[in-house]
Formats: sequence, structure tokens, C-alpha cells
Amino acid sequence: MKAPDLLKMVTRTINFGRTRAVLTSLGITIGIAAVALLTSIGEGVRSYVMDEFSQFGARIIAINPGRNITGGMGGILSTVRPLSIQDAEALRQAPYVEYVVPVVQGAGALEYKQRARNVDIFGVSADMPAAWRFAVAQGRFLPRNNDARSSPYAVIGHKVKQELFQGESPLGQLIRIGGMRFRVIGVIEPKGDMLGFDLDDTAYIPADLALDLFNREGLMEIDVIFSPATDSTYMSALIKKMLIQRHGREDFTLITQDQMLTSLNSILSVLTLAVGLLGSISLLVGGVGILTTMTTSVRERTSEIGLLRALGATRAQVLSLFLAEAVTLSTIGGICGLLLMGGVTALAFLFAPEFPIRPHIPFLLIALLLSSLIGLIAGVVPALQASRLNPIDALRTE
Repeated sequence: MKAPDLLKMVTRTINFGRTRAVLTSLGITIGIAAVALLTSIGEGVRSYVMDEFSQFGARIIAINPGRNITGGMGGILSTVRPLSIQDAEALRQAPYVEYVVPVVQGAGALEYKQRARNVDIFGVSADMPAAWRFAVAQGRFLPRNNDARSSPYAVIGHKVKQELFQGESPLGQLIRIGGMRFRVIGVIEPKGDMLGFDLDDTAYIPADLALDLFNREGLMEIDVIFSPATDSTYMSALIKKMLIQRHGREDFTLITQDQMLTSLNSILSVLTLAVGLLGSISLLVGGVGILTTMTTSVRERTSEIGLLRALGATRAQVLSLFLAEAVTLSTIGGICGLLLMGGVTALAFLFAPEFPIRPHIPFLLIALLLSSLIGLIAGVVPALQASRLNPIDALRTE
């Protein structure tokens, strides 16, 4: 039996029992659609999260007070020197450093005339727009301050402007934040949300004034943005050396942006794979359906198998015939599953374009190969049963 003859017999058998073939492939169709859809959603979520964090650039090193060390009496008795604005100013003088942003964050009521709104308040420096890639839509950002104390200026987010000033120009107006008076000198362009955090419902004030406002001894973080002429490994070592000289010991933690992105990427990739494996459970149901159908088919076609053997077909050829039939059924189911997933994806793009779904071609190809593999595995037992039939006994069943 040649390959074209084998393919012709498989096609004829499937056409003869179209209803049974459709019902048998349905389980694989649903399983492949579930796996492809879940992995596409997982890939979309991974891309969304990575894009959100990458918008601040990849050349950022975040410095936080305190050091992650193993506990014990040494850790309990140790003290942490707060990060100061002077630390930030010292780091600004380091080679390859482009911007330094001291960060103090809190929340409070922002008042203008008779209106008030609770907003997130960031104490930052003049480098913030360039460092975090924020643009100023109106006015200007906080000026660089070389004196001991900054001027009480504030820059507000887009939503704060809309909600509090309601058509008025906020530039030059006086507002109160936590009882302190600030003059609005700028408005940040709309930035939207980042992982549920509204970047437009914020206000930016000088970091030294934020320390007073929130009654803090030290900064919550210092962000250092370095030049592309060097790398994060060199800059981490340089920053660590400078801060140890200032603090006397390593009482801080450095987190590079590429380290954070790599960790996030690994975690989200594992989650995507786990979700895909959960969806593959439905493929097992489809595999059982193929096994059942092929076993029934062997019993119903016993005399046909006997006739094939009597006409000279070998056991290997009978085995190949039933295996090819099982693989064809499962592959058809896999293709239909991918088409179903494509339809759902198209509807999502059409009616919910912001929904994070991104088909990943390698995952789709793996899903299609998986459907064929399941058909092959499910067809082994029935195919062996068919190939081991005695031709004389098989013909007697007619």
C-alpha cells in the first residue's frame, strides 16, 4: 500500500463518517482553542506589564534604604542611615550619571479655593521629567535648586487640573497640600494608568519640602539614570562604592531596571506556561474521545481489516492506516481550534481593543503539533488491535 493509497483510504473513511469525525474532533478543537487563547492572553499580559515598566527606560538604578540580609542578632541590632538629598547630589557628580531623582511619596488632600481632592504626592527633583520620560504640557517643571531650601512650587497631573480647576488655568494659582501653600507652575501631560495606578491624579513638589510635609527623616528612593556609554554592572559598583564611603557601610539596596525586567519576564513567562498547561487538560478529554472512536471503529471494521490482510496488506500497513486516521482527526480538530481562537481574538480586537491578548506564533505551532501528537498517542492502542487481528478470524465476522 503506497502513501497516496493510504491517504485516499483515510480521507474516504472520514468522509463516510463525517458526523462522527466532527464530534470526535470537537474535543480537540475546544482543547486547542483553550490552550491557544489562554497562552495568548498570558503573552498579552506579559507584554503589557513589560511595556508599562519599560516606559521609564532600561538605564535606571533604584537605590532604597536598608539592605536585604539574613536575619539574626546582627540584623536586629543594625541601624540604617537614611538616604538623604545630599546623597542624591553626590551621586549626581559621578561619571556617566545623566539624571538623579530623589523620591519621597505620600498621599494627601490638595485644596484649591473651596475644592479639595486626595491625590498622590511625589517629592522629586528637577530631573524627574527627563528621567521618567514625562513631558510638561503647560508651564514648566520644578526648577533646579542650588540653595538650602526649595521654593514652594508644585506641578500637577492632568486629572488634578481637570477636577480642581475645571476650565481655569492652574498656572500661577495657589494651592494647599497638607496645610502648606504651593504655587502651581506646570501641568504634566496625560500619562494614563500604570498597573492600576493613576499617573494623572498626582502632584509633584520639591523633595526637601516633601520630607517636611510627610515628616520623614530620609528619602524613600533615589533613581539614578546613567549614560548608554556604560552598563548597569559598572554603575552599580560605582554607586555602591560612593554610598559606602558616605555611610560607612552598605546599608542600602540597589535594584537595576534590567534585573527587575528580567525577573518580571521570567515570572510572567512561567505563569503563561502554567495557564497553558491548565488549558491542556481539555486536550486530554479530546484524546479520550479519539481513543474511544478509534476503538469502536476497529470493532466495526473487523471484516474490512480481514479483507485488507487477505489481499496482502501487512500488519505495519494496517497499523499505519489507523494511526493516520487518528492523527488526521486530531489535526483537523487542532486546525479548527486555531481558527476558533482566531475568531475570538478578532472579536476581542474589534470590541475590546485594550484587552491584553497577543497570539504568539511559536505557542500556536506547538499547540498544533500537540494536537497531532495526542491523536498519535490515542490511536496507538486501537491501531495495534487492528494490526494484530487474524485475517481468517476477521473475515468470519462478516
